[in-house]
Amino acid sequence: MKKAGRETLWGAERLISKAPVLQNDIDLLHPPADLEKRKHKLKRLVQSPNSFFMDVKCQGCFNITTVFSHSQTVVVCGNCQTVLCQPTGGRARLTEGCSFRKKGD
Repeated sequence: MKKAGRETLWGAERLISKAPVLQNDIDLLHPPADLEKRKHKLKRLVQSPNSFFMDVKCQGCFNITTVFSHSQTVVVCGNCQTVLCQPTGGRARLTEGCSFRKKGD
């Protein structure tokens, strides 16, 4: 005794279902850079740290100092003793007027 959409197998009925095929909106092997940047550092396709070293130029004497992006101490200029960055809970906050560039680029 067959019913529509069901099949009898040794006296037990089970549903025959066709699962819908889901389409991914993004390519998992080549994800967009903005999606990768928002992910946790260990859950990215290729693990990479969030921190970096940067060259910070003093606004007063134009001296260049290397600073860690997540510095936990106040960094001052070696020449004029101006504060270049202050620590926050995560990344260090640069003083207004200071320009910077990432190291290694």
